[in-house]
Formats: sequence, structure tokens, C-alpha cells
Amino acid sequence: MKVPAMIAAELRRLTATRMSVIALLALMLVPVLYGGVYLWANQDPYGRLSEVPVALVNDDAGAQVDGEHVDYGDEVAQNLIEDGSFAWQLLDSEEALSALTTGDVDFIVTIPSDFSEALASSAGDDPHQATLELETNDANNYLASTIGDTAIERIRASVAQLVGEEAALRLLDGIADIRTSLVTAADGASQLASGTAEASAGAGTLTSGADELAAGTATLASGAADLAAGAAQVSAGNQTLAAYADQAGAASQAAVDAIPTVRADIIASLQAAGLDDTQIDAVLARLDPLADAVTSANGDVQQAVGSVDQLAAGAAQVSAGAASLADGAASAAAGAAQVAAGSATLADGLTQLDDGAADLSEGLADGVAQLPDSSADLRQTQAETISDPVAVETGKVASAEDYGAGLAPFFAALAGWIGIYALFLIVKPISRRAITALRSPIRVTLAGWLTPAILGGLQMVALFGILALALGFTFSQPLATLGIMVLASFTYAAIILALNVWLGSVGQFLGLVLMVLQLVTAGGTFPWQTLPEPLATLHHVLPMGYVVDAMRQLMYGGDLARVGSDLLVLAAWGIGALVLAAIGVTRMTHRRTLRDLQPSLIG
Repeated sequence: MKVPAMIAAELRRLTATRMSVIALLALMLVPVLYGGVYLWANQDPYGRLSEVPVALVNDDAGAQVDGEHVDYGDEVAQNLIEDGSFAWQLLDSEEALSALTTGDVDFIVTIPSDFSEALASSAGDDPHQATLELETNDANNYLASTIGDTAIERIRASVAQLVGEEAALRLLDGIADIRTSLVTAADGASQLASGTAEASAGAGTLTSGADELAAGTATLASGAADLAAGAAQVSAGNQTLAAYADQAGAASQAAVDAIPTVRADIIASLQAAGLDDTQIDAVLARLDPLADAVTSANGDVQQAVGSVDQLAAGAAQVSAGAASLADGAASAAAGAAQVAAGSATLADGLTQLDDGAADLSEGLADGVAQLPDSSADLRQTQAETISDPVAVETGKVASAEDYGAGLAPFFAALAGWIGIYALFLIVKPISRRAITALRSPIRVTLAGWLTPAILGGLQMVALFGILALALGFTFSQPLATLGIMVLASFTYAAIILALNVWLGSVGQFLGLVLMVLQLVTAGGTFPWQTLPEPLATLHHVLPMGYVVDAMRQLMYGGDLARVGSDLLVLAAWGIGALVLAAIGVTRMTHRRTLRDLQPSLIG
């Protein structure tokens, strides 16, 4: 009997009765139902999060910022509702908790009463973080809690951006105000520098004048001292003159005769004493009446003596005044010297002040130059950039269009194993009649493998049609993807055939065990690197992980070189399983065991 005849015979057996046909069709549809329905249900769950009911509790009382009332909680709540990422329901605390308990909402996001106050605290002396409260109920849905964690983190990031933008804008506006003030200060400093330069020049002039004043007062003090000495001499002379007045009375006539000579002598003496013409005239004015009196009458001698006494007293007063003038002139000279020294110190100080004012003017000008001169629009743009400085640009070497497409390779590979496993519940792995009649292990093995393999291939074609047509998944390499699915089914058929040939019903059960192992080690959902070490090792051994990898590369447009390596592994598994099956069939053709004669526990 040829291999095609053995296949045809098995197919006739599988379709011999109406129930057999129904059973075969039902098992053929297992991969389609498993893979198609599951992927349909999970095609785009993230795109339907807007249907997830979430309670939003806004207890924020607002706060005062720069004299204005702000309500960040209300702003956040309105943004969330308008965003529509979830089916937000504005509730109070009691209503939200009741809804979470009964399952009417999947989680609660609460904005506390001090939310705005905490956000505004960054500008005060008691800065502290604001909080957002998330309350979940795993009894409703565990993944809802995970989604809630992700959602509240996004809310936190958006609030941080909002507050950061406002804070940055206030900072930039403050810097702009500082720059304006610095410009005014720089202008004032420039005017101050000009004024101190003029003051410094004036101080130099003042110093020169003070030096001249000191020199003049010193000369004045010296002349006053000489004047005092002369006045003392005059006073002494007048005293002598008074002593001799009586003698002058006796010789009054002689004196009258000698008046012109005496007058001239007196003038000469006074000039010699340093008196000026005014003072000499004053003295002569006092002497002339004496001469007249001497001349007029000797009887006036006593009167003249009195006049001389008065002159002596006046001379003493002049002498005392001259001494006081000398003392005052000395004091003035000392004061002028102090003024000269002070004006020199003032000049030095004003020079330093001028230098400092110039440095201040230059420093303020440099400060103004370092602060940017920005417009309100530019500061707004800068604040937006500061609050959100990093934009993420994502690039994908290969891209799955949605969540369902991301799971498709794994569930298609798993559906292929389930389909083959189900077929071996009704398909006979090996025809014992053929073993007895032909004694050709290779042909018997090929016939036993090709029957489920062909049926499994048809399952994969049907599943591919569901993925491409009903679910609308796109494939970068559609025919190659279908080829991998069919090859995977062929490989699975070879593996389960070998298990059945060698172990019978136990082998069929091990096929289920292998499916469970591959379910967790294929890396279809989480990366295989997250597996415990023993399971991670199995990932590199079992075939389903390679089917998943090859489908991903072909479906998403990935690295075709990896597909070649995956094909080699699948081929090795398929050929190795067929060789083992052939060896088992050979053993069966040469000898029978009690297990061969016992009926199978399955079917």
C-alpha cells in the first residue's frame, strides 16, 4: 500500500459516519476558535480604555497665588474629563467608594483638599509635594489596578508639567523685571560715575585752595605776631612818654619850638614800629592837640599830661588787641592746615568713590548684558520647554499595529499545537494493519505523520484567513507567515506522532504537558528573559518559541536572517521527531509488546 493510499484510508475512516465528520470538523475548528476568538477579544483593549468606568473625586479647596485664587484640582479634573482616556465619573468620596465596592467603577482617583495649596507651596517657605490618591479593588479586576497605576502616573506627569510651566513663567517674568531694574540701576550708576568724577575734580581744586589758604593764614599769623610785638613797643613808649610829660610841661615852650622836629621824629618812629599811615595819623591826631596846647598855653600842660596818660592806656589796649590778633591768626593758620589735610583726604576718598562708581556702572552693564532681553511670547515658550524639556521620539525596527497583532504570533503558534493535539485524539498515529501488511517503517511513518499534518496545515490556512480577513491584521510577508504557520503545524504533528509511537496514551498526555511548558516559555507575552532560569533554558530548546519569533519577523517586517535560524530549529525538531517515530515503527514491525496489544486509554 502506498503512502497516499494509507492517507486516504485514514481520511475515509475519519469521515465514515456523520458523527465522525462532525467530530473532525469540530476538532479542525479548535485552532480557529481558540486563536481567532481570543485575538478578536484582545485585538485593541488599550484603544477601548475610554469605556472603563473610573471615579474622579475632586476635594481641592484651591489656594492663593500672587493674590489670585487658583484651583488646580478643578483644572486637572476638567482636563481629564475632556481628554476622555477613561469613562470618568465625577463623584463624592462616599459615592466613589460605594461604586468601587460594587464594581461600578474599576478604580478611584482622588484630588485631596490641599492639592492646590501644596502645588503653590513651592514658592513659599514651606514647600511640600502635592498628592494624588489612587484606590483600587483587585476583586473587580487585577489588571484594572495596573492600568490605574499607569493612569495616575500620567496624571502626575501632566500636573507636574502644568505647575512647572507656571513656575518657570513666573521665574522668567521675575528675571525680566530684574533686568528692567538693572537697566535703570545701570543708568543711575553711570550718572553717579559722572558725578563722582566731577566731585573728584572739585576736590582737587578744593585741595589746592586749602593749601593756598593754609599758606596765607600762616603768613597772616607771622605778620600778626610782628604787629603784637610793635604794639607792645608802642605801649612801652607811651608809658615812658607819660613819665616825661611832667618834664615836658616845664619845657613846654621848648617843646613848642621843637614841635615840627618832634612830629617828624614821631612819624619816623611810628613807621619804624611798623604802623601804617592810618595808625600814624591816628597817633598824630592825638599828639597835635598836645602841641596846640603847649603852644597855646602853659596852663594846659596838666591837660596834656592827662591826654598822654590816655594815650598810654590806648596803646596798652592796642598792644593787647594785637596780641589777641596774633593768637587768632595762629589758630586760623592751624585750622587752615587742618582744612588742607582734610581736603586732601576728601580728594583721595572721592577718587576711590569715582573708581568704585565706575566699577559699579561697568558691573551693572555686564549684568544687564548677561540677562536675556525676552518678550512675553518668548518667555511663554521658554517656560513650556523648561516644564517639559524632553520629548520622546520613538522609532521601531519592526512594528505591530495594535495589541492583538502583538499577541497574534504567540496565539497562532499555540493554536497550531492545540489543533494537532486535538486531531491526534481521533487520528490513529500508526496503522497497525499497515505495519503488519507492509513492514515498511518509513512509509508507515510518513502516512501516520502526513494525515494529521495535512489537516493541521488546513487549520493554519483557516486561522490565517481569520487573522487577515476577519480581524484585519496586516502582514509584511503574508505568504511566508502562512508558510511558517503550516511548517509549525507539520513540526508539531511529527513531535506528537513520535510521542504516540513510543509511549502511546502516555505520549499523548506528554503532548499536553509540552504544550503547557511552551505556553510559559515561548515568550509570547512577557519577554522570555523574565522567566526563571530553568524555564528560560527551555525557551532555547522547545520549538514554539522559534515559531513565535519567526512569525514576528515576517508579520512585522523584522530581521529575515533570524527567520532562517528559526527554520533550521523547526526543521531539526521535525526531522528528529520523524526519525524517532520511524525507529519506533521499525521496532513495532519486528516485535510486539504487551503495550501494543493493550487498548489505549484514550479513544
